[in-house]
Amino acid sequence: MRLDTRATGKWLSCGRCRELVYAEHFERDQRICPYCGHHARLTARERLGTLLDPSPTPIAAAPTVDDPLGFADVRPYRERLARARRDTGLDEAVLCVAGTILGRPVVAAVMDFAFLGGSLGCAVGERITAAADRALATATPLLIVSASGGARMQEGVLSLMQMAKTAQALGALDAAGIPVISLVTDPTYGGVAASYATLADVILAEPGAHMGFAGPRVIAQTIRQPLPEGFQTAEKLLAQGLIDAVRPRTALRAVIAQLLDAAAWGRGARTVPEAWRDAAPPLARRPEELPERDAWETVRLARNPGRPTTLDYTAWLLDEFLELGGDRASGDCPAIVGGIGRLDGVPLVVIGHQKGHDTRELVARNFGMSSPAGYRKAARLMRLADKLRLPVLTLVDTPGAYPGVEAEEGGQAHAIAENLRLMSRLSVPVVTVITGEGGSGGALALAVADRVLALSNAVYSVISPEGCAAILWRDASAAPQAAAALHLTARDLLGHGVVDAVIREPGGGAHEDPLRTAQLVRGAVAAALHELLRLGPERLVAERARRFRGYGVARKEVAV
Repeated sequence: MRLDTRATGKWLSCGRCRELVYAEHFERDQRICPYCGHHARLTARERLGTLLDPSPTPIAAAPTVDDPLGFADVRPYRERLARARRDTGLDEAVLCVAGTILGRPVVAAVMDFAFLGGSLGCAVGERITAAADRALATATPLLIVSASGGARMQEGVLSLMQMAKTAQALGALDAAGIPVISLVTDPTYGGVAASYATLADVILAEPGAHMGFAGPRVIAQTIRQPLPEGFQTAEKLLAQGLIDAVRPRTALRAVIAQLLDAAAWGRGARTVPEAWRDAAPPLARRPEELPERDAWETVRLARNPGRPTTLDYTAWLLDEFLELGGDRASGDCPAIVGGIGRLDGVPLVVIGHQKGHDTRELVARNFGMSSPAGYRKAARLMRLADKLRLPVLTLVDTPGAYPGVEAEEGGQAHAIAENLRLMSRLSVPVVTVITGEGGSGGALALAVADRVLALSNAVYSVISPEGCAAILWRDASAAPQAAAALHLTARDLLGHGVVDAVIREPGGGAHEDPLRTAQLVRGAVAAALHELLRLGPERLVAERARRFRGYGVARKEVAV
């Protein structure tokens, strides 16, 4: 869906809404329709101009054969190549350069759909691989901007081999800890979608961009299956958990620069603000420092809908929070959110349960009860943090993992178990704050941490009081009695050593002063990170293992 450039004079007609657009303004606004927001296609040179700083350096690639099959359909392939080169001014369907985005170094491979539909042939595969090799040799992040109809049929099986070739090159970057960012533009199909376009650490897409393995025409002609509305669009892909975010063209430069910044911090000196040393508010570290509280009343306070949510904390604590979505397999569970933000300039990955403040939001977020997709999304973001060497902050507030039939069929137990194992081996600092309810394995799946903090009205237990009462008392009304028996209050958690410290909530609780609560959490987290960021990966993993190894083990009394 392009803007119709056949219109006469200085006016163009939008290919989607058909409104007239002044050509000069259209070009100034990066070829975006001001009426419907349709993003028209850009050439590779135009794309480089919108994203990179001036004067990037071309990356050379090994020469490749032009016509390995001597292919001809209604026109010889050599003639098609010659015409594409003449019409576009390019010698192939991708431009690869080394440059900067807002001063941040990057290697970029940018495809051009105008060159034979951006198809993947030997030359494109070799150039993408050469760009990845440059990124590997210089430890520079790689940005891939895709626009392709798929593998180039005129080069036969050799074009197919480029999928494996480029995937291998990106695998080397992954092993070396070099970040890869993918920007999906319209359209991205076939062999490109099934290789380097989707093998990135972060996948962004422009609004309305289409991506898939089989295009609509292939589906219609092969199995004659009707296509649902919004099929293969960026917005649908986001809802299905297959990409991280959809961003307008005008925002992409800043978003990519933010990701490059985070990667640079993790691979650089990793400076930590010295002010963090004394940032913690007065914390309770021994049970006797906290008053005894009625357990059931504490449960009710922990569930108060006025308490800050994860998205509240990210808004109040962090600068430039970029939410990243999806497990890249089955969905984007709204009960867990996560992304990258900055705390006093230090980038970190934040992941947390998300409830809500009213019935509509609570229902939309499934009351903070995550599906397997939510835990897999969390795991993907933790792996990203590990690769980029960024600390992890998790915020726990859930009644438990979602117990529905679809969750069981989707592997709920497997997803939680994988998170427990993954978190135990992360080589970066992990800080957890129990902000409300810490319900069962659904909470623990985000809480295998180096430091575990809790708000003073938070609770943490193997099961909800109602569930315990129903099973053991066979009477749900015995929930208050079960709450007391479970020893689930912050004071109890300190006594068992499950949490390291308790953050005292202001006034009558976090729900009465959410912003002040967030400030207290900020200070406690900063102080914990100040300590942990000075520890090496091996020590972090060893001490985390020692922490959890000790739970439940009888300790011998030491004679004085």
